[in-house]
Amino acid sequence: MMMKSMTNSIRTHRKSVALLLAIGGAALVQTAAWSAKEPEVAGGPTPTRRLTEAQYRATVADIFAPDIPIVGRFERELRTNGLVAIGTSEAGMSAFAVEQYDASARGIAAEVVSKQRRDKLMPCQPKSETEFDKACAKQVVDHYGPVLFRRPLTAQETKRFVDTAQMGFQRLNNFYDGIQFALAGMMVQPDFLLRIERVEADPKQAGQFRLDAYSKATRLSYFLTNSTPDRELLRAAKAGELETEAGLARQADRLMASPQYERAVRAFFEDMLQFEMFEDVSKDPVIYPAYNSVVAADAQEQTLRTITDQLLTKKADYRDLFTTQSTFVTRALGRVYKLPVATRNGWESTQYPAETGHSGILTNVSFLALYSHPGRSSATLRGRAVREIFMCQNVPDPPADVNFSAVDLDSNANMPTARQRLTAHRTQPVCAGCHTIMDPIGLTLENFDGAGSFRTHESGALIDVSGSLDGVEFSTAQGLGKALHNNPAVPRCLVDKVYRSAVGRNTTGDEYKYVSELNKTFAANGYRVPDLMRTIAVGRSFYAVAAPAKDDVVAEGAVTQKRNGSKT
Repeated sequence: MMMKSMTNSIRTHRKSVALLLAIGGAALVQTAAWSAKEPEVAGGPTPTRRLTEAQYRATVADIFAPDIPIVGRFERELRTNGLVAIGTSEAGMSAFAVEQYDASARGIAAEVVSKQRRDKLMPCQPKSETEFDKACAKQVVDHYGPVLFRRPLTAQETKRFVDTAQMGFQRLNNFYDGIQFALAGMMVQPDFLLRIERVEADPKQAGQFRLDAYSKATRLSYFLTNSTPDRELLRAAKAGELETEAGLARQADRLMASPQYERAVRAFFEDMLQFEMFEDVSKDPVIYPAYNSVVAADAQEQTLRTITDQLLTKKADYRDLFTTQSTFVTRALGRVYKLPVATRNGWESTQYPAETGHSGILTNVSFLALYSHPGRSSATLRGRAVREIFMCQNVPDPPADVNFSAVDLDSNANMPTARQRLTAHRTQPVCAGCHTIMDPIGLTLENFDGAGSFRTHESGALIDVSGSLDGVEFSTAQGLGKALHNNPAVPRCLVDKVYRSAVGRNTTGDEYKYVSELNKTFAANGYRVPDLMRTIAVGRSFYAVAAPAKDDVVAEGAVTQKRNGSKT
């Protein structure tokens, strides 16, 4: 079923490719011995992935400048099997999206050739703005084409975009306007907007396939920097260095030592924690006057700062995220946490005082407010989120005809606490199964209201925060954090999600053997996320690909011929 869905999604993307090609025209690999511990895997399909908004912005920043404005609006990203990283290979592309990409491309190109930026961003200067300098135009295309397309341009492509620049010059009578025309055309091409992975026959293994060098560089770069391959990585791909264990490790280590590596870690956890859902979060201002849009933004940043501090700066055990007292706060967050924050503008490093009840990222506002209702907390939403996000356990949606009146606070004056209301709700046989695995987790977080503030009473009644997780009983959020820290499903879930995010699809076939070995290595290395990511990045399994389907080979050939200006 997954393979069929993946095939359909690739075909959907190819329709988008055709549309983008039309608009672009109008807009005028010696193998070293690999680790013996890594099992041999056949690999999976190569998904065509659309750049996420974060990847698009990072790519533009890395190629041109961090402050280049992007005027287009991005469509809501599709989440599939728990990750946007997988949804990028299954979502289609609407006409609206193409229009917005075109608007962004024109705006970016205009900035690049603007008088304020051209001296820094243009690789050459024309002899005259009022004459077309073909040599300079070609130099611009040769300079930006490979980093935009993440591979060398063909001679036909180079000629096409130089001709586009000349056509723009002829219409607008200005060399820089012509270059703007050509750059915008490149940035609405599928080779820029989509991560199109190409396979080639493996010269070392008859009948087998492998990613070509530039697709391999692209997969590595977006995994470790969430952005396009830089010029050094493209050089290594061209030189065949990524086909050796030493060469691949050298590039992986270089990328992980760069500032961009933290960006990749943040992007993964933003996806895993489903932070895009904050777009839909609203809170009753009467009930939660301290919660506002500033708090919502700061809450997400607080969790990401805590994650990167623990995992990258301190190189701590991943599981410690559920028990750490260390965090970062702003004055706006301090009002929700009821903590004094001396810094008027900016962040403070702090420790949660024991009396606040906060401990670990599950007690951050980003989790507590996201998984609550506008006017009250929700033990069920929080319990389900723990199961699905941190343990990779699927909880079915409730049936359409379920009666929720038992959990309605206003209609249950005789049941003042969430525990009492949920106990009554579970008397419905159709609800008991799922609530049994969600509620005992979420009820331990009932010391926190719908905005994340600590409390001991609800509607005047003392809150019972006892709970259990897979047979382990505890009390309070601190107890839940310790239970999660010690639950083997938690690190296994992270390994599963990191790998699936990296390859952009679900695990297939004998990849499960590899993921099992990753779990053993992750544990042996003290559950350190950078070690996990490096193991994936330098392993052969990350780049293994299955033989492409016959119709996909034909379709890819047609696209290649069109790109090269050949007749099909």
